Amino acid sequence: MSPKARRTVPEVSRSEVEQFFSEHLPEGWFTEREILIDADEIVVIGRLEAEEGSDAKTVADVFREETRRRRIEIAAEAESRWYRKVAWGVRIGDMGIMFTHLAVPAMTRLRIKERQVLDTLVDSGVARSRADALAWCVRLVGRNTDEWLGELRDAMKQVEGVRERGPEV
Repeated sequence: MSPKARRTVPEVSRSEVEQFFSEHLPEGWFTEREILIDADEIVVIGRLEAEEGSDAKTVADVFREETRRRRIEIAAEAESRWYRKVAWGVRIGDMGIMFTHLAVPAMTRLRIKERQVLDTLVDSGVARSRADALAWCVRLVGRNTDEWLGELRDAMKQVEGVRERGPEV
């Protein structure tokens, strides 16, 4: 989506999205949930409890099939409201399983030294392409700066909260 097109997508208030899913997710689906929001997608990740010794993948597959129709209905309503795709996933223990998600292209301009980093990852077999190498780098940075990124996101939430409490313009 181009920057110009992105401006036509309505602003999303985290509290509004949280409220929507609080009202629309059936009781007992998740013991807790996490909602991620960006300009393209809203991701709902719910925690499921599994009995001792049960296979997490099987538990996730059963949940996925049993809730498919209702998840589609909820997603359709949210998508028409906020013009973003809704993706679903679950966490069971330490395992995260995504049912659906977007892979959105991101364009960037790189100088030769930066391209050489990507090409080294491709040439060594770490990545299949420059695009894969760039995604690998982003995941690596995200994993190694989780604490700092978390602090930055918390600060952004505080700013969003202050804006929401501010006067209407």
